[in-house]
Amino acid sequence: MASWVLSECGLKPLPQDFHRPGARPTSYKPSKIRFLHSNKAGTDLKFASPTGCFRDRNWGLKVSVPLRVPSIEGEEESQQRINGVNGFNGEEKEELKFNPGSPPPFKLADIRAAIPKHCWVKNPWRSMSYVVRDVVVVFGLAVAAAYVNNWFVWPLYWAAQGTMFWALFVLGHDCGHGSFSNNPKLNSVVGHILHSSILVPYHGWRISHRTHHQNHGHVENDESWHPLSERIYKSLDVATKTLRFTVPFPMLAYPFYLWGRSPGKTGSHFDPSSDLFVPSERKDVITSTVCWTAMAALLGGLGFVMGPMQLLKLYGVPYWVFVMWLDLVTYLHHHGHEEKLPWYRGKEWSYLRGGLTTLDRDYGLINNIHHDIGTHVIHHLFPQIPHYHLIEATEAAKPVLGKYYREPKKSGPLPFHLIGNLIRSLKQDHYVSDTGDVVYYQTDSELDVSSKLN
Repeated sequence: MASWVLSECGLKPLPQDFHRPGARPTSYKPSKIRFLHSNKAGTDLKFASPTGCFRDRNWGLKVSVPLRVPSIEGEEESQQRINGVNGFNGEEKEELKFNPGSPPPFKLADIRAAIPKHCWVKNPWRSMSYVVRDVVVVFGLAVAAAYVNNWFVWPLYWAAQGTMFWALFVLGHDCGHGSFSNNPKLNSVVGHILHSSILVPYHGWRISHRTHHQNHGHVENDESWHPLSERIYKSLDVATKTLRFTVPFPMLAYPFYLWGRSPGKTGSHFDPSSDLFVPSERKDVITSTVCWTAMAALLGGLGFVMGPMQLLKLYGVPYWVFVMWLDLVTYLHHHGHEEKLPWYRGKEWSYLRGGLTTLDRDYGLINNIHHDIGTHVIHHLFPQIPHYHLIEATEAAKPVLGKYYREPKKSGPLPFHLIGNLIRSLKQDHYVSDTGDVVYYQTDSELDVSSKLN
């Protein structure tokens, strides 16, 4: 009970002699209690002075508090919370900083219950309308650029078309999660068309991305943009370290990841015998690899028809802009926050705690274009929610998440502010310790110095 109260409300621990069912109440002297003040009724509590904590308050919170809350981690974790995790230590009136690595006082079911039921409903017609919209824009941009064929227009076309390729990827990503519709065949057909058109092996990526969601926040088991352990990091040569942590090279990593995965992992998204997949998934991987190969052959044929330079301008450059979008967005959903966020191993990892380390990002006008993929925390916890319900679901879940939800910085029309987050993270977030179940990124000072000299 005490640990729950402390982590939820930030109260000073009460004396251990408290009323239990079936026992006579034990009297004790009330201690000075500091309540928290709230921006919203009953949520997001902050400290207020003890002399004014009862004035103009509506204490009808209608919260049912269990008489006894079992601790999964046992008495040691309970004592740790009492001694200061997200609350007070033993010293009176001493406020401690919020610890994002501590277990949250809520469960995944509490977040789920807060989300309106209609947010879980998938509308295939609405999903298809986004596909039609994006495909029309893609072909319209290509026709317009080819018609004008002006070097003043081409850079604008590359930026716009690369962003639209990224939008197509996000819709195929929804197909992979099953949030596009409840029809697996429709999801597979649309997903293959969208992803193959931008040279992504649909099933190969879908399966590895599922692994990422199932293990998000786990040092070893996460699949994409997971941290390097100190041992693996120190085994890399200087050139590899420089490429991995120097802009713009990490933003060009995605095609290489598809072929060879991340450092410390083996396998390929195109190889059905890769350890990414189980035997029952090999036929799916072969199907996607064949579709990818067909698209590559089509592009080769178009190169002969229209010439390699025209193909490069219409497709090649936008493809690499799409790759940069994908790497930027996926990296910043798990890195670059102003405060260090934890990564987990062993018994400290859970699906909920791992998911709470993800970040929402605001992309300004791009939010609508790339289907609100920046609304990422709720998506990571509940990937079956359609993208067009993510904002509403997030707003409904915020009172439950409390400080475990980090409000994204508001963007201007274009998200240039995120470039600073990216550069700062690449300079600081290099590796994590080989030991410990709750770890944080550490900085290689020698790499930081060498990058400055270069």
